[in-house]
Amino acid sequence: MTILLIEAFYGGSHKQLMDLIKEEVEGCVLHCLPAKKWHWRARTAALYFMQAIPPNENYRVLFTSSVLNLAELAVLRPDLGKLKKILYFHENQLIYPVQKSQERDFQYGYNQILSCLVADTVVFNSAFNMESFLSSIKRFLKKIPDHRPKNLEELIRPKCRVLYFPITFPDISRFLPKHKLHSREVPVSKLVEGNHLSPSNKLENNFMEYNDPDYCQGSSNAEKTAVKPFKEPPVNPSLQGHVCEDTDHMILNPSNTLGTARDDKRPLHIVWPHRWLEAVHCGCYPLCPKSLVYPEIFPAEYLYSSPEQLSKKLQNFCLRPDLVRRHRFQGETARFSWAELRGEFRSLLAAETRERFLTDGAKSQTCSLRQNL
Repeated sequence: MTILLIEAFYGGSHKQLMDLIKEEVEGCVLHCLPAKKWHWRARTAALYFMQAIPPNENYRVLFTSSVLNLAELAVLRPDLGKLKKILYFHENQLIYPVQKSQERDFQYGYNQILSCLVADTVVFNSAFNMESFLSSIKRFLKKIPDHRPKNLEELIRPKCRVLYFPITFPDISRFLPKHKLHSREVPVSKLVEGNHLSPSNKLENNFMEYNDPDYCQGSSNAEKTAVKPFKEPPVNPSLQGHVCEDTDHMILNPSNTLGTARDDKRPLHIVWPHRWLEAVHCGCYPLCPKSLVYPEIFPAEYLYSSPEQLSKKLQNFCLRPDLVRRHRFQGETARFSWAELRGEFRSLLAAETRERFLTDGAKSQTCSLRQNL
């Protein structure tokens, strides 16, 4: 085992990515914490992993999400600090909207900056996520009363790259109308076998549940179907204690398209719309704001610039529903599939000779420091 995977918040897309890497990339060992108490995970996970991860001289690569304070762990465990350290950003705390700003919230963004400084490679799931983080560092650090550090963006940027969040698209071709099959070129991964449902199985099963003519026609039966509770899949005993608390993003529920009862608790902070891509894969028409990450993913015809423009588009679709029913997605989703991204992830996680890696890393850091003095 040469690759150490660490996830301080093992749920939702964080869990989805770690499980996929562990399954598809040879030589991985996963250490994680359940997806509970996010704020406490961000503050204290490093101390827990310091004790929970046994020493192993075979480790060459450490891959973790930005929830973990990598700087703390690298100091607490010098043996892990010597590894090739890869930090993956699902979201960034420098622009994450909060309902009520508090001084203690500064620590989360500060931790991510420290983690970037000690990481050897910093990976973002979208260009929007990367640029919004890097361009916000200077403004974020102005919150410090005095003696502020300088030029941190210049130190961090050379380490950064974009690697899209990989999606395992299921084969749902038998459920789609014929006119939508001709444009489907998304590589489909083999579904995971077992007693529990994988995210792909869950996506496919819920597609079947809602693939009902009455639902599409907007009858009274559709209203009953829309509020029908989902049946949770049985939990694999091996995952007890690490059950994902945010799995509804893999459930295809048409009633969730325009909103749910929990929307008021979810700030608008989309840095990677994998839920949208899953829906598009299932034949949905994407209609997105012309902001955040959406222009990076979807062609201009699927974007709106104002509430008025959105209203006009929706009115037009109501008057001419066939525009949506018969529409074939004009963008490309294949580039976001695991089948396309597998090679890049394996290259990223490839173990290097420790001595060479440490030497090159030290030279790079020294040059960066000299340039910023």
